[in-house]
Amino acid sequence: MKRTIKKAAVIGSGIMGSAIAAHLANIGVQVLLLDIPPRELTEAEQKKGLTLESKAVRNRIVNDHLASSLKSKPSPIYHQKFASRIATGNTEDDLHKIADVDWIIEVVVEKLEIKQKVFENIEKYRKPGTLITSNTSGIPIKFMSEGRSEDFRKHFCGTHFFNPPRYLKLFEIIPGPDTSAEVLDFLNMYGEKFLGKTSVVAKDTPAFIGNRIGIYGIMSLFKQAKDMGLTIEEVDKLTGPVIGRPKSATFRTVDVVGLDTLVHVAEGIYENCPDDEVHELFKVPDFINTMMQNKWLGSKTGQGFYKKVDKDILSLDLDTLEYRPQKKASFATLELTKTIDKPINRFKVLVGGQDKAGEFYRKNFAGTFAYVSNRVPEITDDLYKIDDAMKAGFGWENGPFEIWDAVGVEKGIELIKAEGLEPAAWVTEMIASGNKSFYTVKEGATYYYDLATKSQKKVPGQDAFIILNNIRESKKIWSNSGAIIQDLGDGIINLEFQSKMNTIGGDVLQGINKAIDLAEKEYDGLVIGNQAANFSVGANLGMIFMMAVEQEYDELNMAIKLFQDTMMRVRYSSIPVIVAPHGMTLGGGCEMSLHADKVVAAAETYIGLVEFGVGVIPGGGGSKEMALRAADTFRKNDVELNVLQEYFLTVAMAKVSTSAYEAFDTGILQHGKDVVVVNKDRQLAEAKKYAKLLAEAGYTAPIRRKDVKVLGKQALGMFLVGTDSMEAGHYISEHDKKIANKLAYVMAGGDLSEATLVTEQYLLDLEREAFLSLTGERKTLERIQFMLTKGKPLRN
Repeated sequence: MKRTIKKAAVIGSGIMGSAIAAHLANIGVQVLLLDIPPRELTEAEQKKGLTLESKAVRNRIVNDHLASSLKSKPSPIYHQKFASRIATGNTEDDLHKIADVDWIIEVVVEKLEIKQKVFENIEKYRKPGTLITSNTSGIPIKFMSEGRSEDFRKHFCGTHFFNPPRYLKLFEIIPGPDTSAEVLDFLNMYGEKFLGKTSVVAKDTPAFIGNRIGIYGIMSLFKQAKDMGLTIEEVDKLTGPVIGRPKSATFRTVDVVGLDTLVHVAEGIYENCPDDEVHELFKVPDFINTMMQNKWLGSKTGQGFYKKVDKDILSLDLDTLEYRPQKKASFATLELTKTIDKPINRFKVLVGGQDKAGEFYRKNFAGTFAYVSNRVPEITDDLYKIDDAMKAGFGWENGPFEIWDAVGVEKGIELIKAEGLEPAAWVTEMIASGNKSFYTVKEGATYYYDLATKSQKKVPGQDAFIILNNIRESKKIWSNSGAIIQDLGDGIINLEFQSKMNTIGGDVLQGINKAIDLAEKEYDGLVIGNQAANFSVGANLGMIFMMAVEQEYDELNMAIKLFQDTMMRVRYSSIPVIVAPHGMTLGGGCEMSLHADKVVAAAETYIGLVEFGVGVIPGGGGSKEMALRAADTFRKNDVELNVLQEYFLTVAMAKVSTSAYEAFDTGILQHGKDVVVVNKDRQLAEAKKYAKLLAEAGYTAPIRRKDVKVLGKQALGMFLVGTDSMEAGHYISEHDKKIANKLAYVMAGGDLSEATLVTEQYLLDLEREAFLSLTGERKTLERIQFMLTKGKPLRN
């Protein structure tokens, strides 16, 4: 039987329930979200004369929860209109509607007896064969389905989403004693392909995989901070981006998640894992108990390890438990890693440090390596699942076994023994059998050490992915310091940026031109994509700033012309060019997407033309392209000025979409041409597929446009009146007005006396001239300098 999910029911509408419902709606599923009806009326309801039987009252809890979730930031939903896919109801009046759904997800309070009661009620209406899962974060799955029918038990398991479900990729699937293999295989596939997750099948052990290892990591850091006399700033400095972890590192992360949540999971592990070799570590330390009593739970109570007072952020002293001004943390060992771009290449240097940081890493990694080795096969038979869980659930760039490989397996054992600990016996056996690492790469695929067969086994499921880390060198065709071209097979090549933050400078532009040259001569198509945190934050501002300050306007003009010409080559080459943006895709990165034959965007793409923030207009074809797209949407009897104004405002307000779906609203992505991929890991494979499809369909280069309708003085007059009134009302500064007027001149096609058909090159020349003139303005240079030094825009 082919199983599909068209409708789902989510029982429980709290923070997680509403967010899971929103993410199911994100991917096009019709969702029924249910919660209990209220037991008493609010004052407002009493005044309106409503009763507990009124429909509006009976659905109040679920409606309030969902409304609150949809307003939260970051948003749980890709586009607010997707919320219409969620219907609400209550568990007394509407539970019978679950008979029509394909998947029921229970997300009620973490109490076994309440969950069992909910399942008993669900069984009255659930049709046989319907998937039924629990989002529990730690209650044993085997207890929940006790007393249920055979069909229920066969289709029941745990599906643990991590909060927030839209953004955290981990999807733990925990089989019960009777769960069928078909159900597990389906959920594994569905999580990865449709929900965009990293699906990890875990054993039914306390806290499963992610939280067992993650909470161990945090509890061990609490102990280490106290033992080594480290401040919370020092721990956060040592456990943040320098080792490929989120900026919030350790203590800031606990503040965001909530100390009570952490304590709840830690206590669960302490109670339910008496045989854990570091059992006592999960006992909540005294200073945490004091914080719990004081209700210092983090963001939700206004203070935790950090506390905001007016504009200052204070830090908690772990010894005195008093707040104090923050102290800057610095370590000599961290300075040694500044020239090492990738965190995975820093670990050898970090464990060799001769200062407090080096000592910290040696102790920390020793404990972690020993702990994760002892969890195999207790919580999973496959070591790669621990790495997958930590990367997808906790935002680590590298999992613990990957880090151990980077340090060296034998060196890791040495660190473990130096701390008086022992690795699991299977690690020593692995080394003895000639396997010197946990992972190997063969022919572009990742293999892991399998305990059962004592050999390297291929990690399953990766055939749907292209992993650039695995082919970067073996499939390299060409490279320079800013870009690298790889052969993806089947006649398609890929251009990957290698510059800092993937900024677009001379090397990247050379790479794009080289890739198109190669593809036109020897291949069928080109993908421009990478797997860094962000696709590209735009043009190399530093280079523009230096040229402008030195007043090298001829060189600057040539640099902008090269950028424009390169974007036009992306549009008009004789082979299909697919651009695959994800994460931040700003300025020049956005302009590249605008000129692609097709954009294959990750759902989490934050894309926009943001040049106004640094005092210029889009100069790589972006201003031209927005004028062209506006003209292409003019319809007979339209008020064309209104259409043009929408596109003008997208640029002038530096609008950035909060998802790829929002970019269709701003005209940056186009319906019928561009597509969205929910799982970023599948993005390059999908982009390659579309490049191949276009090539096989007989791709012909588009003809250069000479028919772009511009509105001339009529539009320019409207824009100038608008910017005057905006300045007069103090909504924009005098310099904002100057930039906006320059953009208006370009998008109106200059001050032509009537609507005229012009070429793209005509608009590009206007765009370049406006860009150049703005780089000669002192206030623009101040904006660029401020962005380069402070990382945020200046309003002057």
